[in-house]
Amino acid sequence: MPSPGAPDAGASADADRAAAGLRDALLAAGFTADGLRKLLGSAAYAALARGEAVPALRATSGEGPLESLVRLFLLQQPVPHARVADVLPVSDCLETGWLTRAGGDEVAATVDVRPYAGPLRQDWFVVSDLGCAVGGAAGIGGPGRRAGADVVLGVGGASSTLAQITVRTRVGSALDLGTGSGVQALHAAQHAARVTATDTNPRALRMAALTLALSGAPGADLREGSLYEPVADGTYDLIVSNPPFVISPGARLTYRDGGMGGDDLCRSLVQGAGQRLNVGGHAQFLANWQHVEGEDWTDRVRSWLPPGCDAWIVQREVQDVAQYAELWLRDAGDHRADPAEYAARYDAWLDEFERRRTTAVGFGWISLHRTDSAAPAVTVEEWPHAVEQPLGQAVRAHFRGQAYLAAHDDAALLEARFRLAPEVVQEQIGLPGAEDPEHVVLRQQHGMRRATKVDTVTAGFAGVCDGSLNAGRILDAIAQLLGEDPVLLRDRTPAQIRLLIEQGFLDPADEPGNGAEAGS
Repeated sequence: MPSPGAPDAGASADADRAAAGLRDALLAAGFTADGLRKLLGSAAYAALARGEAVPALRATSGEGPLESLVRLFLLQQPVPHARVADVLPVSDCLETGWLTRAGGDEVAATVDVRPYAGPLRQDWFVVSDLGCAVGGAAGIGGPGRRAGADVVLGVGGASSTLAQITVRTRVGSALDLGTGSGVQALHAAQHAARVTATDTNPRALRMAALTLALSGAPGADLREGSLYEPVADGTYDLIVSNPPFVISPGARLTYRDGGMGGDDLCRSLVQGAGQRLNVGGHAQFLANWQHVEGEDWTDRVRSWLPPGCDAWIVQREVQDVAQYAELWLRDAGDHRADPAEYAARYDAWLDEFERRRTTAVGFGWISLHRTDSAAPAVTVEEWPHAVEQPLGQAVRAHFRGQAYLAAHDDAALLEARFRLAPEVVQEQIGLPGAEDPEHVVLRQQHGMRRATKVDTVTAGFAGVCDGSLNAGRILDAIAQLLGEDPVLLRDRTPAQIRLLIEQGFLDPADEPGNGAEAGS
């Protein structure tokens, strides 16, 4: 029988049958994301996502099928064989390693199996190490959690973020670099004809295969190795990576520590994408970068960009070095260690940052679109504000807008027709009772939720844009209404039009669509 923690998946007809049978049984028992929320309630469900099991244990004190599965696969509790046999194909699960005997007449799970709802409410399952179904929220070194360096996490906040910002269009090939438990590969399998997934950790590749098999998804080409070494022979239409981006004094945990100094791993990942990306393709990464004394962080990250690729870099959060060290010390469970050992590890992190003259660490998203342009469009911004996921369509629209602006001078903009983006509202701000507002703000209700201050002419222009009239004719009508010189208005307004297009407030009405978003 396979060793605990390593069930078979796809290695034989029996393994395929066992995975399919287990999936059918889980679904029949209501072991889904919706089923979990209904059983546990919102408070216990949220606590479980934070790594706190006590509310979920209280909510699963009954002996029903769903309670048994939650205790078995999410709470690491042995369950009587007879109760499990009423729900699962126990013999097949024992034979192929999903379950193991726990002494007496009980069985235990060898892996975490977490119900995971796809973007179209598909019932998927993510397989990870015991105690790691929701990531390291409670400290990866905590009780009941695998302590090895090759531990494999399940779905966490970072993996969910990347899945939701990824551009979802039908593509021929996709690469999930550093697949972990296979979350990104699972998403990509819904809209890519061929998926390749890599990892330096062979256990992660095994977990990714289990995730795909148990979710009923097509298998992926799984390759072991670092960065682009395993795929030196190929190019892809989509590259995604939630890499081991943590800037740490060593390579202690494979899932988070890249083993390269500082932010070199993220730099290498971004720089290498250009050669592996097909023209027209997208590459999207989560990354950390150093804020170095005497250096602008935007210049640092710009220097990573490969030639021929438009880029959108968004810094979502910045932590000082003490906050950053504490975050990842807790992630490893070091806050539960001997105080002297904790202090020594804390010192090691601060020593590393001091040696590199690092004052803070930024976290964010880097998206690339290969155009082979000699003058790529690069947007670097800090955006700590709330957004509404998913953002994949917004990322795609951003790059389409950049291409449109590069191809249209001011004269061409005035001849073009535009539409106001859906669900943009106008706010007028001024003193109560004043005849005219002090300023006008356009605000997006979805996506990046941007707000931009405009003058009354630009606000009026945007409000009239429904795709029927070109920009020049609208401005001429506004000039006549306000008694302004139409030539001067045509001269000064294109800059505002460009800003509204770049920020997603206006969509070119003359541009044909490039295909609908894929349903994943």
